[in-house]
Amino acid sequence: MSMNAVLFFPVAVAIALTPGPNNFCALNNGIRQGVGAALIGTLGRVSAFAVFLTVSAVGLGAMLLASETAFLAVKWAGAAYLFYLGWRAWRSREFSGLSQLDSPAGTATPSAPPKRRALVLQEFLLGITNPKAIILFAAIFPQFIDPALPAAPQFAVLGPTYLCAEFVATLAYALGGLQLRRLITTQRGVVRLNKATGGFFMGAAGLLLASNK
Repeated sequence: MSMNAVLFFPVAVAIALTPGPNNFCALNNGIRQGVGAALIGTLGRVSAFAVFLTVSAVGLGAMLLASETAFLAVKWAGAAYLFYLGWRAWRSREFSGLSQLDSPAGTATPSAPPKRRALVLQEFLLGITNPKAIILFAAIFPQFIDPALPAAPQFAVLGPTYLCAEFVATLAYALGGLQLRRLITTQRGVVRLNKATGGFFMGAAGLLLASNK
């Protein structure tokens, strides 16, 4: 293993821990469903990032990054999905993480927890429509590839290293969400949580559209 691969691990963890839609999704899943569900959802994220890793490895990432049309298409798709998630959360009054909530009748029936497939799909769509991921894998990631050595074996090491770092990030955010969950004890708290979640996702959509490469 080259020295670049050794140096890449702390960088990978630092990048993976950077706040963003996927990590906020992990935080949200930690609040609502627990750490296990958040880690399951991360399978979708790493699947999306594995696609970008493969594209970067075969040299198409730089072409995608250089294409203004392709980059804008991904950016608009990502913003649209973030806004959809935000609008849906903003209007929701449900929260599957609580068994009983204050309501006019005294209790409220929680919504059914989302299926594992839905958690994975949500993280996958957030990851695959994030143009910042394209920048990471097409521009930053190759900087840790030693040109004097064969590229494929290095990608085979650096790729899984980064994907493992994403699980570390999920664990950190989900544990944080689990602590925040203790503060959500009433129906009013649920509404506030949903509006905060919705506001974040819609705000992230606006920031994504306003951002440049």
